[in-house]
Amino acid sequence: MKNVVKTNRAPEPVGPYNQAIIAGDFVFTAGQIAINPESGELEPADIRKQTERVIKNLEAVLQEAGCELKNVVKTTVFLKDMNDFASMNEVYARYFAQESPARSAVQVSRLPKDVLVEIECVAVTG
Repeated sequence: MKNVVKTNRAPEPVGPYNQAIIAGDFVFTAGQIAINPESGELEPADIRKQTERVIKNLEAVLQEAGCELKNVVKTTVFLKDMNDFASMNEVYARYFAQESPARSAVQVSRLPKDVLVEIECVAVTG
């Protein structure tokens, strides 16, 4: 059985997908980009600011699912430019300092709305 997670504290999906799905003891989030859910606008083209917004969006989705960032066991980071890795990692480390999740980080040729970063995660409930 799976349950759909939906919150207005994170951007609305722009296609046929959900912000997250709870399946068993796991929460699988969709990739989040740097859209401010209150304004609907993208954050400026600055990797630190975009990473901060992406993680806040993920946190909102996880909270709606009954989790916190500390419940995250795996993240996948998609970067427009791997040269932004150190700056992204600086922000990321502030949120995942204790018992950091497993992580993959890859450079991709293009992301939705030409953002600089997108992050998805898997968390455990409870």
